[in-house]
Amino acid sequence: MQKRKLGKSGLEVSAIGFGCMGLNFAYGPAMEKADAIALLRKAHELGVTFFDTAEAYGPYTNEEIVGEALAPVRDKVVIATKFGYLSERGRAGPDSRPEHIRAVTEASLKRLATDHIDLLYQHRVDRNVPIEEVAGTVRDLIAEGKVRHFGLSEAGVKTIRRAHAVQPVAALQSEYSLWWREPEEEILPTLEELGIGFVPFSPLGKGFLTGAIDDKTTFAKDDFRNIVPRFSEAARKANLALVDLLARRCHGVGGLVAEGHDENQLFRISVPSGNHSPGDLALSPVHA
Repeated sequence: MQKRKLGKSGLEVSAIGFGCMGLNFAYGPAMEKADAIALLRKAHELGVTFFDTAEAYGPYTNEEIVGEALAPVRDKVVIATKFGYLSERGRAGPDSRPEHIRAVTEASLKRLATDHIDLLYQHRVDRNVPIEEVAGTVRDLIAEGKVRHFGLSEAGVKTIRRAHAVQPVAALQSEYSLWWREPEEEILPTLEELGIGFVPFSPLGKGFLTGAIDDKTTFAKDDFRNIVPRFSEAARKANLALVDLLARRCHGVGGLVAEGHDENQLFRISVPSGNHSPGDLALSPVHA
């Protein structure tokens, strides 16, 4: 497994990370706990060292699964979790008040069965709390040894700059794939300038780019893709052209093969040999 360093933070992670949300949240029926633990441990055996969770997943139970699964190899993995997406009462909604950040961090430490969080993200920007206060609170948690690195998720350029001025941001996590390339416009150049790592979520388009989903696919009632416009039947039918293009470019052409895990689905992707930019394989979706 190749390794990557997130920006100038020095935090080294496996090139393929494991997004744990789909184990028991948002993508239909939850896996049996024992199976989820076995899957996480198998991923580590295969070289994955970067695992991503959040208090909002479950809520709370996803962190417990991750903590139990990785306890035997805690010193060999990087665990990222998030605050700020659930309110004090556990309801969805931004809450990044300093006292709430501290309370969430303490609770996450217990659920993860660890004495430190390697990478603590603000899950979503809270417009009611200045980002300087958020960054300052995480800076204090880092000084106390409870957190190692600070991250942001789905933040804009101005917010990133303001936060980074208070506490260096190790990584930004945002959606990025061949059918969602918005970060290329302003986000990626800013991160490169500031020396901040980029962690894309849904790199396989929430499963769509694997080729396992078409316009006839049905989702479980509790699968959040039911309410995502890009996953309407008409949009999936139109966007199959993108998957077809990827398949044509990859089949029959010598290249690299990568295997990994995204949104609780195993995947295998072939990449043609030679130097390629994202645009070499990109096709703008008809329904975005």
